[in-house]
Amino acid sequence: MRTLIAIMLILITAAPAGAHEGEPHGSAFPWTFDPWIVVPVVLAGGLYALGSIRLLLRSNDRKLLDRSSLAFWAGWAVLAAALISPLHFLGEHLFTFHMIEHELVMAVSAPLIVLARPIGVLLWGLPRPLRHLARKAMKAGAVERGWAVLSGGTMATFLHGLAIWAWHAPVLFDATVTDILLHRLQHLSFFLTAVLFWWAMIWRSDRGKAAWDLFLTMLHTSVLGALIALSPQVAYVSQTKSAAEWGLTPLEDQQLAGLVMWVPGGIVYAGAAMAMLALWISGSSRRGLHASRFRAS
Repeated sequence: MRTLIAIMLILITAAPAGAHEGEPHGSAFPWTFDPWIVVPVVLAGGLYALGSIRLLLRSNDRKLLDRSSLAFWAGWAVLAAALISPLHFLGEHLFTFHMIEHELVMAVSAPLIVLARPIGVLLWGLPRPLRHLARKAMKAGAVERGWAVLSGGTMATFLHGLAIWAWHAPVLFDATVTDILLHRLQHLSFFLTAVLFWWAMIWRSDRGKAAWDLFLTMLHTSVLGALIALSPQVAYVSQTKSAAEWGLTPLEDQQLAGLVMWVPGGIVYAGAAMAMLALWISGSSRRGLHASRFRAS
C-alpha cells in the first residue's frame, strides 16, 4: 500500500525542474502518436467494433455490451493508456512509470483481452475475402501445430518469463531508451508473450497446472523486482538519468520501479493463481461428489 501511495504522490506532484533543451513540452504531459503503435491499436479497436456490429445485425441480439465485449474494451483501453497516453511519456523519463506501463500491458491488458476471446469478432471485422483467407490460414496444419506448441502451459510460461528477464537486463533495457526500434520490439514481445501466457492459463491449461504456472511466474517476477529494488547501486543508468528533474535520485527511481514489479505485479499473478487453485479444488470436489452419487446409485 505504501508503494502505491508513493507512486501516486509522484504522479500528482511530479513536474520536471526544467524542460529538456529544445523540447516544447515544458511541464505538460504529451500524448504519444507513434504510428507503429497507434495504427495497430486503433485498427484492432476498429475491427472489433465493426465485427461486433456485424454479429449484432446477424443475431439481432441487442446485448452488445456483454461480458466479452466489456473485457475486450477494458483491455484495449488499458493498452491504449499504457502506450499512447501521457503515461508513455512519463515512462520515457522515469523508470517507475516505465515499469507501470509494462505491468499494465502484461498483467492487466493482456488477461482482459484474452478473457474476451476476441479472434472471432476481429475476423468478422475484416472484409469477406480477407476473413475467409485468414480463417483458411489459421486452419492450416502448420499453424495449428505451432499454436498447440506455443500455447502449452509450460512453453507459454517459459516464453513469457524469458521475455521479462531478457528485456530487463540493464544493458538491453537501457538500449531501448535511446533506440525506438528496440523500444517497439520490447513492448511487442511483452504483449504477445503475455497474451500467449494468459491464453494458456485461462483457456488451455488444467486449472491446477495453471495455478502452478501462475505461482511460478509470480515467484520469478517478484525475485526480479526485488533484485531491482534492493540493488545498492544504479543498474539502469540511461533509464534513470532524468530522475533528478522529477525530484528523485536515480537510485530512488530504480527502487520504486522494482517495487512496482515486486508488489503490485506480484499481487496480480498471485491473485490469479489463487483463483485458479480455487476453481481446481471446486472442480475436483464436484467430480468427487458426482462419482460418489454414481456409485451409490
